[in-house]
Amino acid sequence: MFLENFLPTWLLESIYVLTPDRLKDLQVKGIITDLDNTILAWNQPDVTKELEEWVNTMQANGIQVMILSNNNKKRVRRVADPLGIPYYHSARKPFRKGLRYLLGESDLNEAEVIYVGDQLLTDIWVSNRQGIRSVLVRPILDTDIIWTKLNRKVENWIFSRLQSKYTELKWRDHID
Repeated sequence: MFLENFLPTWLLESIYVLTPDRLKDLQVKGIITDLDNTILAWNQPDVTKELEEWVNTMQANGIQVMILSNNNKKRVRRVADPLGIPYYHSARKPFRKGLRYLLGESDLNEAEVIYVGDQLLTDIWVSNRQGIRSVLVRPILDTDIIWTKLNRKVENWIFSRLQSKYTELKWRDHID
């Protein structure tokens, strides 16, 4: 039972493999995403062309994109504001306050949203606690800040047990 708290709905190589057509097939109207090492490298201060194009594509197809991050306001705003997307900073994930806030701001419910992140202990756990389908992506960089390095050690242990129990749990370049 403990392991299921960290079981993602999907494992994807990158957030950028998500396509509007497939999301619409799944009745997804919104994406709440982590920031660091999910949509940008943790040490990348500014929006990349790839991120801008991906957000624009989602929005042009009626899919709202929002950021939920444990990082500080300055860092999150520097990314969210140029993209014109809602955000919640200093979220203290896996607590659900920020997730609930963004759901309320978007007028979307749990069934209409997916949550994307690169960490089991924060992103997938908060998503699962809220009853939202979750997507674990590979971190953009292999390096992390010190606190995340500690989390990764625990996550690697949990992930290996999940893969032993759920043999269908495989990294993919699309959502099945």
